[in-house]
Amino acid sequence: MKVLVVGASGATGRQLVNQLLMQGNEVKVIVRSMDNLPKSWKENNQVEIITASLLDLSDQDMSKHVSGCDSVASCLGHNLNWKGIYGQPRKLVADATRRLCSAIENYNPNRPVKYVLMNTSGNQNRDLNEPISFAQKCVISLLRLLLPPHVDNEKAADYLRTEIGQNNKYIQWVAVRPDGLINENKVTEYEIHPSPIRSAIFNAGKVSRINVGHFMSELINDNNLWNKWKGQMPVIYSQSSSS
Repeated sequence: MKVLVVGASGATGRQLVNQLLMQGNEVKVIVRSMDNLPKSWKENNQVEIITASLLDLSDQDMSKHVSGCDSVASCLGHNLNWKGIYGQPRKLVADATRRLCSAIENYNPNRPVKYVLMNTSGNQNRDLNEPISFAQKCVISLLRLLLPPHVDNEKAADYLRTEIGQNNKYIQWVAVRPDGLINENKVTEYEIHPSPIRSAIFNAGKVSRINVGHFMSELINDNNLWNKWKGQMPVIYSQSSSS
């Protein structure tokens, strides 16, 4: 299995790459700099490192990088500082999703490519009736006005839901929605639900980044698990925080 990972240098992206390598996958990563990448990746023949700013790639280069990949996984996000939140590119996740999916369609794969998007539990799946309180609706409305990264995550998932949809010939997708992210050193028990089982704003749970990476890797490698969740936006909680 060959997997392209974007956002691989981030905290969750690193965990995903490590999990993919542990499961024997070939991994291709696109990063702006190799400076902070693990030495083990640089010395691993199963890892291909492409140094580039993703959205600066030409359509031709984007198609070349996705060509031959069985799966594409995005762990892209915005840095939690003023430039990362309010600077450009404001639509990093959505634009990357759109361009990567377009590149997949352009190279005309023989079978559908799996696209796994890391999203957020604060984003509703509008294909389902996910009730939220009036207070949470108010907070979400404020987030849309004040925090461009929240809108970016919404638009990325909406592109998969409405533009790629459920019957695309070349792309199948899952948008993974983690609750509050924490750091842990090993994979622990976690739970997957079709929709949030607690308020992402007022009663958020927790999930480790390594658990998110593990679940995304399992989706890519386990076709039974993939068929269970494809076209959906599952929410992941570490088991101890879901109750």
